[in-house]
Amino acid sequence: MEPSKPFPLAGTLLALITFVALLGFGLDFLVALAALVVWVGSLVLASSRPPATPRMISRQAFTRDNMRDLIENASTPLLVSESNKVAIANRAARQLLGAHVEGQDLRVAFRQPEAVAMLSEDRDGSTIVRGLARRRDIWRINRQAISDKLSVIELINKTAETDISRAHTDFVANASHELRTPLASIIGYVETLSESEGEIDPATQKKFLDTISREAKRLQNLVSDLMSLSQVEAEKHDLPDKQIDLANLVERAARDSAGPDRLARIESDLDPSIAVLGDQSQLEQLVRNLVDNALKYGHADTPVSVKLDVAEGGLARLAVTDQGEGIAPDHIPHLTRRFYRTDPGRSRASGGTGLGLAIVKHIVERHRGRLDISSELGKGTCVTVRIPLEKSASGELGK
Repeated sequence: MEPSKPFPLAGTLLALITFVALLGFGLDFLVALAALVVWVGSLVLASSRPPATPRMISRQAFTRDNMRDLIENASTPLLVSESNKVAIANRAARQLLGAHVEGQDLRVAFRQPEAVAMLSEDRDGSTIVRGLARRRDIWRINRQAISDKLSVIELINKTAETDISRAHTDFVANASHELRTPLASIIGYVETLSESEGEIDPATQKKFLDTISREAKRLQNLVSDLMSLSQVEAEKHDLPDKQIDLANLVERAARDSAGPDRLARIESDLDPSIAVLGDQSQLEQLVRNLVDNALKYGHADTPVSVKLDVAEGGLARLAVTDQGEGIAPDHIPHLTRRFYRTDPGRSRASGGTGLGLAIVKHIVERHRGRLDISSELGKGTCVTVRIPLEKSASGELGK
């Protein structure tokens, strides 16, 4: 039984005062009395009604149109089902499942065994489905009942999360493989030397020791690149704020990368007036990686061009060009992937770790820049980096 409300004393007193005031203004007694009776009667009737419960309020408020307006602009696909049919689908759900989804049976709308099994049981719950809209998509479907016939169905896209997890797994597997290969070589030669008991001639011993030294340096380079990549990724959201004289940095880093044996192959054309906001050590590593790649993969008797100028849109433009065999077009989109190699044997023989361009990409992204790679088979490859100049480093990039 609902608790009764107290008699509306304050309202009744206000009605009596008004009745007396009306008589004072000369209103007919019967008319004033009728007004008093109507006023007091309405107060008594209002006080006798039971208070609206939350359930009554929700039923009144959540009409179909109200629910549509409430969920229409949500970025997550949402549906409201009524008796196992789609009564409402917001914009995101219509884009995913089609504009015709409203009015369909849930089993027809989803066509996924896992989803149909869960939704057919008419219970709250969740399930994971694959290929809901595209073959590689992964979605979690959540169902929550809001009445005997109505349910809200939420679709959460788990594809990106799964891709990240897969990328991490692949990275660990690839890194383990890259580390294992030189370690196995080092261990094998060391065991051979230790077990030979002087039976191996000096020339063979020197050959083994040279191999151990080469593989140890390869291992050292790999560990160094892994640490560099980890550091760059950890700092990628921190915008550098130190003023850098880019021409001097590029000249110094290119000379260090070439070394005395390859320095004659470097052809520089650097604008001395260019300054950017950047991280000096990372920009030096970027230049060293690009120049080293160009020297390794360009023909031994050809020059490597290092050009620095100003591009449209307030951007410093660094272009490193070699005259090598070039790269096939189908390889270019994958060059910045970790451990990706167009020629694994040649890359390992030259001491490459497969991480150089991945590090370059992350450095460019941290400096809010852009990386472009163009190549033509038989002619060579050009890698171009664009970074905002100091005065516009914190603004929008130009087109």
